[in-house]
Amino acid sequence: MSENQDPAEHDDPRVEVLQAVYDRVNSWEETATPEQIREVLDQAIDAAELDVSDETRDRLAAHINDKGGREDVAALL
Repeated sequence: MSENQDPAEHDDPRVEVLQAVYDRVNSWEETATPEQIREVLDQAIDAAELDVSDETRDRLAAHINDKGGREDVAALL
């Protein structure tokens, strides 16, 4: 998400799309390497045409790899 916008706003449709991306990648993460998680996350974010910084992508991928489970993406932004 770009720096000049507040992605933590829950009424922001981009957060809903990013949540769906996170949930999809998270659903199969138990058998994936950190690199695979990041690659699939990047592909899904790009396909959704979201502007998400590398720092945010890293944070999301690390959270999926380290913890897994359902998470409110807005809390990770």
